[in-house]
Amino acid sequence: PAAGERDAETNGVFDRRGFVVAATAATVASAGAGFLGRRLTSSVQAGASASRHDLVLPVPHSAAPAVPADADLRIRGLSSFITPNKDFYRVDTALVVPRVDAGTWQLKIHGRGVARPVTVGFHDLLRREVIERDITLTCVSNEVGGPYIGNARWLGVRLADLLRDAGVRPPSKGGPADQIVARSVDGMTIGTPVETVMDGRDAMLAFGMNGEPLPFEHGFPVRMVVPGLYGYVSACKWIKDIELTTFDAYDAYWVQRSWAQEAPVKTESRIDTPRPFASPKAGIVPVAGVAWAQHRGISRVEVRVDGGEWHTARLAAADTQDTWRQWVWEWPAASGRHTLEVRATDGIGATQTGDRVGTVPNGATGWHSVVIDVP
Repeated sequence: PAAGERDAETNGVFDRRGFVVAATAATVASAGAGFLGRRLTSSVQAGASASRHDLVLPVPHSAAPAVPADADLRIRGLSSFITPNKDFYRVDTALVVPRVDAGTWQLKIHGRGVARPVTVGFHDLLRREVIERDITLTCVSNEVGGPYIGNARWLGVRLADLLRDAGVRPPSKGGPADQIVARSVDGMTIGTPVETVMDGRDAMLAFGMNGEPLPFEHGFPVRMVVPGLYGYVSACKWIKDIELTTFDAYDAYWVQRSWAQEAPVKTESRIDTPRPFASPKAGIVPVAGVAWAQHRGISRVEVRVDGGEWHTARLAAADTQDTWRQWVWEWPAASGRHTLEVRATDGIGATQTGDRVGTVPNGATGWHSVVIDVP
């Protein structure tokens, strides 16, 4: 046998004893490391929670316009115009919601066409011009008639201003980068067109949502919000890094998984009430829901019954072109089983298509329909 094996034979008792001592030491070390790790994790989470709890949101320099009183029709079963934070949809890949301390948070802006790379902290953002806007967000994975959409009042700073301060120019003005790659603390990458962010819309780095600091599950301390784009190409939560690059040079997380590089929100509508297979009494039944075409607005909504003629619904007052719009049609319901369908026309005159297409690669299309039984 080899020398090592002979040593093991002649010193068997010592070796076994040494193994037990070593194993015990390793176990103690592992337990100690685990305990220390849990304490450090707990400390980080406590710091993040304290930073959110202690945050006093600034008064915006540019406040959102007051929502028109009749923007919310207040019909039973209809989604409220402003979606409460607790009810706002959440779609992301984080198995554990990141908890980031606002006091230590930083955002780096760098890459192609960045003349002056910068790193900003949370309090640097608070010293900038703060804006407040009502913006509806939609997930590209939302099926026709699905729930992954919500409307909130966001507070933050204009992303375009930060980019301009770093010397960034959009492609239309000679800038070499056409894509922003935003990186999250959890490793997610989201690619957004530079031109879209800098075209004058209220693209934001947001830190407030419906009058309170961002909830952790919605990206505290800072997230991106870009009206008119699906979330997977715009709404980076827990953002920590912005790199200017090109679409040819880099595919973000979801693009690597067969989703489109660019994805403007499509014109869509949904029937909220009556619910599928509801049994309202014969007579006048309010058919109501929401329609959206962020950054284009909604100009008309129509409803039809059993494939018949289209009837124009009454629209609630519009807030802005970046928010959804409620609608209602008074249906003279007769006994029997009926199919209700809805379609919307956006602010530039395009009517949503009835062609049913799934969510991949850039959002579902089709008319939402519900089947109703009237006794």
